[in-house]
Amino acid sequence: MSTHLPRVYVDFTEQFPDVAAAHGELARVVRERSPFDERTERLITLGLAIGAQAEGAVRSNVRKATEHGATAEQIQAVALAAITTCGFPTAMAGLRWIAEVLAAEDDEGTD
Repeated sequence: MSTHLPRVYVDFTEQFPDVAAAHGELARVVRERSPFDERTERLITLGLAIGAQAEGAVRSNVRKATEHGATAEQIQAVALAAITTCGFPTAMAGLRWIAEVLAAEDDEGTD
């Protein structure tokens, strides 16, 4: 699993450990109820993050989706699907964030 944790998340968990723990538990319960495999679950969550224009969540879910076997083409397809539902600017922002994460992963893979 990815070891990348955004500073804002680390700060949040340090400042509000009880809330962070409750949030983590909720996420675990929701994940366990999901009828989807991990890859599909991450692609769905990526789509929701793009629609919400939640940059951190987009970046996180791209990393998690690739960790669970999603291809760059599948991840980009999620952002392209957002064009007609969420709007062109939202989808383009999602594609930019996706491209940055995938490029960083490629750079890490060449080290």
